[in-house]
Amino acid sequence: VAQEMASSWSRMAADGGHTKLAFDRPGTWSQKYNLVWDRILGLNLFPGSLSEEEIRFYLQHQNAFGLPLDNRKTYSKLDWITWTATLAARQQDFDALIDPLYRYMTESPSRVPLSDWFETTDGAQVGFQARSVVGGVYIKMLTFPEIWRNWSSR
Repeated sequence: VAQEMASSWSRMAADGGHTKLAFDRPGTWSQKYNLVWDRILGLNLFPGSLSEEEIRFYLQHQNAFGLPLDNRKTYSKLDWITWTATLAARQQDFDALIDPLYRYMTESPSRVPLSDWFETTDGAQVGFQARSVVGGVYIKMLTFPEIWRNWSSR
């Protein structure tokens, strides 16, 4: 059942090289950050080509301080960009999505404890700060079983 639903979703969401924000909204897009769990859990419900297409698309839609959540606004979330970047099969693509986050953290005009909700055009805080969701930036480690097994066994 899950495989059938994933196939239907992939078909209905397809929009010429990326997926739509909503099935009835061609020309829209959004970060598909939750696809990371398909990879981490080894479910393989979605083809690897879907993530590859999304990553190629995202790399073309970044702003100076990161990838917007979707086409409606230019703000984003630190943790979700990291989840999205973790979909990248190539390290250079992961780095290309993560590098703007370093710029955000070092050049943001907002001098507050790390905000996870920020503007990708100028690095300004939109809201939220010092929240536990910042731990989501470590998600890439879950793609290396030998590393997380070592730490989880302590």
